[in-house]
Amino acid sequence: MNSKTDISLLYDFYGELLKPSQQQVVELYINEDLSLSEVSGLLGISRQGVRDSLNRAEGKLRDYENRLGLLRAYRQRRDRYEAVRGLIDSIKHTDGCDRILPQLNQIEELLKGDD
Repeated sequence: MNSKTDISLLYDFYGELLKPSQQQVVELYINEDLSLSEVSGLLGISRQGVRDSLNRAEGKLRDYENRLGLLRAYRQRRDRYEAVRGLIDSIKHTDGCDRILPQLNQIEELLKGDD
């Protein structure tokens, strides 16, 4: 899990647990997609200082995920949600489902609350 997208997702879940200086570095480098040099110039610290702060922040985010598993649980819920929606769609497209169509529509309405 090293991509900027993965780090951004972890930051969405655990970013508030980081030090303000680490939050700032992650925001600028990951979410704003600035280079290490650009972040360095904005914050008035060395490029290596930015890299070190970023590495520490990434390590903490991964540690929080390993301990708490919020992103993993979110992905599992999303996958189950998509599977249920797929099953509903496949049932709706079979012959003779008219009798259960109201229940399928109710299930879809319940799922919309999770979007």
